[in-house]
Amino acid sequence: MKFEGTSSYIATDDLMVAVNACITLERPLLVKGEPGTGKTVLAHEVAAALGKPMIEWHIKSTTKAQQGLYEYDAVTRLRDSQLGDERVKDIRNYIEKGKLWQAFTQDSPVLLIDEIDKADIEFPNDLLQELDRMEFFVYETGETIRATNRPVVIITSNNEKELPDAFLRRCFFHYIKFPEKDTMEEIIQVHYPDIKRELVGEAMNVFYEIREVPGLKKKPSTSELLDWLKLLMAEDVSPETLRERDPNKLIPPLHGALLKNEQDVHLFERLAFLARRERT
Repeated sequence: MKFEGTSSYIATDDLMVAVNACITLERPLLVKGEPGTGKTVLAHEVAAALGKPMIEWHIKSTTKAQQGLYEYDAVTRLRDSQLGDERVKDIRNYIEKGKLWQAFTQDSPVLLIDEIDKADIEFPNDLLQELDRMEFFVYETGETIRATNRPVVIITSNNEKELPDAFLRRCFFHYIKFPEKDTMEEIIQVHYPDIKRELVGEAMNVFYEIREVPGLKKKPSTSELLDWLKLLMAEDVSPETLRERDPNKLIPPLHGALLKNEQDVHLFERLAFLARRERT
């Protein structure tokens, strides 16, 4: 198995090296990067490129590691026993398989553990043995679930909290850098093959200028640029409109696709006000 990107996902050389290294080493790939840089989409594209099934485990602040293995519904079993249900004779009827169990029993799937840093700090440590040995024990049935065909494990993190060293040692790490302009043009071309090159050029100039504004609370991401371009095309905004440097129009048209909080909008409004004062 070798990942070489797909027609719908522009993967840089170092990203392809990282994916193939994790496959060769049989270790999880830990992917970090700014939100909106394609970390989650990567797992889907790897599955598509390798022709493997996809299993997604989206982590929340309340997610526990045990849920990834299995959950035993003792309450329902007790209720069924009181009702005389025949299902109570087989405890397996009350065990819900988690995402790791599903991944261990399929043919080399791609398992995405998305935003692992949202969970409790002990969450990664609680999965160390299972991800390392690719097996776990089910106490209720006395059986060991073991991966016959090792899944490709891709773990994403937004750096909301530090991950334990013991967990990091077991992963191959890759940081997705924010795309340079040439790579961004390729990404745009994949999503909007018929877009006018002049519009792309002017939109990217505005986009990268916004990202470089000092004091910006949230820099716009790749996905937000794509949303903005879609709106510009839908509203038939001309490249000339984006090229304007009128201080009264410092904030770009349809800026709600790029600026996602009031602090950043106010920042641009203040910059426009200061620019007007300098001209008077």
